[in-house]
Amino acid sequence: MGKVLFHIDLNAFYANAEILRNSALADQPIAVSGISRRGVVCTASYKAREYGVRSAMPLQQAYQLCPDLIVLPCDFNWYEACSQRFFQFIRQFTPFVEPASIDECYADMSETIKKFERPLDLAWLIQQRLLNEIGLPCSIGVAPNRFLAKMASDMRKPMGISVLRIQEVPKKLWPLDIREMQGIGKKTAPLLIENGIHTIGDFADPANERKIMQLLGKNAYTKILNARGQDSNKLCFDTSYQSISQSTTLDKDINDYDEVKNVFRRLAASLSQRARHENIKGKHLSVSIRYNDFSTIVRSCSLNNYTNDADVILENAYLLFDKNNESSLPIRHLGITLGSLYSSTSSVEQIDLFAQPETLSQQDVLNELNKNLKSGSLVYASTLLQKK
Repeated sequence: MGKVLFHIDLNAFYANAEILRNSALADQPIAVSGISRRGVVCTASYKAREYGVRSAMPLQQAYQLCPDLIVLPCDFNWYEACSQRFFQFIRQFTPFVEPASIDECYADMSETIKKFERPLDLAWLIQQRLLNEIGLPCSIGVAPNRFLAKMASDMRKPMGISVLRIQEVPKKLWPLDIREMQGIGKKTAPLLIENGIHTIGDFADPANERKIMQLLGKNAYTKILNARGQDSNKLCFDTSYQSISQSTTLDKDINDYDEVKNVFRRLAASLSQRARHENIKGKHLSVSIRYNDFSTIVRSCSLNNYTNDADVILENAYLLFDKNNESSLPIRHLGITLGSLYSSTSSVEQIDLFAQPETLSQQDVLNELNKNLKSGSLVYASTLLQKK
């Protein structure tokens, strides 16, 4: 059996988290929003969506569509507590879990699913137990790679379970609008449509390959392979569950790249200082990006070696940001997490064969040799000649 990956996506997470602590809100039109004069809807309950209320919609417009809308302020401490319960629950089934944002994750179920006579029974069990034990509804996509798993989970919401096999890509995936493709942003989609790329099938078509690569540049071919059902990206997970992090909610939203780099530089320096103070190093790095519509993504990578070096942390944070920041929205929160920790005072670090070797002076070598002599000592011949 090949890889079996689940993409588990909590439905209307912020709204359902509010219902979880106040059951009187159930079946009510709810919107969660930041409190500001330019407030927008972060998440709308499915009841509110029946009126046309959507994420990123200005509150004024949402009230016009639904005069009885119940608007609640964001409470990220509560949402993050619910999120941790969600991830801990999924780790009961497999340790190979990669958070993708505060309300979604990828999970490698290749081994776990072998215990079930019918593979979809595992997805159904997770969905039902998550709802009954944690109180959070979810949709689950099942596929052989992460891209297809993500696309599958979006096909049936809320409380849906969808399977997307490689052989089903032409039938299930290619007819979809290009705007529904994971990795195609709000700026990219209109550009593709203007140039005749209307569906995911158009994007996957070899006849359009050269045109797409000219339009989208260096990352285009990876996206083309995804549209064809191919994805070589492996899950990046931290099975230690131990981590330290530094994050900041910005005084004002930013979208200037130099400002983003400065924030990451401060976070990396603080995280490195904390890790050094506690004599710990990590081999798993994550960055979190929260936009001004309160959508949040988390992306991770495994490092070549354990580290607490600020430059290494910063370099990899930049790489993760550059690779995954496809939104044009301003940013309001950034964070870096160092995971898979170990104590640098009680562990032996593997030597990096490609690192610059330490150099010893001739005097250092002579001192080391003399330590092993029982009597007398070695000296340089030039020293004896000087005494004559």
